[in-house]
Amino acid sequence: MTDDSSTPAAKGRPTPSRKEAEAARRAQMKQPLTRKEKMLRERRAREELRTKQREALRSGAGDHLPRRDRGPVKAFVRDYVDRRWNVAEYLLPLLVLILLINFVNTPWAVSAVAFLWAFAVLGTVVDEIVLLRGMKKALRERFPETPHKGAVSYAVLRSSQLRRFRLPKVAIARGGEFKARY
Repeated sequence: MTDDSSTPAAKGRPTPSRKEAEAARRAQMKQPLTRKEKMLRERRAREELRTKQREALRSGAGDHLPRRDRGPVKAFVRDYVDRRWNVAEYLLPLLVLILLINFVNTPWAVSAVAFLWAFAVLGTVVDEIVLLRGMKKALRERFPETPHKGAVSYAVLRSSQLRRFRLPKVAIARGGEFKARY
């Protein structure tokens, strides 16, 4: 006689009928039955993605950042802008001050508005030129092979926001050192 101990034991249940097998397969695929359910599922997925992106923007973590903020080049640009004082970040409060002074109808107010307006425009333009020249040079040194598409506009937009309202959150102190790797 031969020893049949190597054969597997019985499965312990009857073979499912075709109808039962198809129903089980359909349940596994979890196909939405209606267009409404499909749209609801897609909306939930989009909301979940947006929630993850918002959290990543608040925390500064790079895992779930929106596409415009991803990558080592954009991270370096953020740090480059955040580590320096920018005239453009104070432009909006300065313009509000100019607007308020403009309501005062006295000779000193007219002179102050003219001076502040010229300072705001010239200071912002000169500061942005200095920022962009230094940033482009640093990008060429650190990332010679990586394309820098969108870095200039990203830097200008970030530098024009007040520091406390920037997203992704500021990760470097003013005058701080850059990371060794991005």
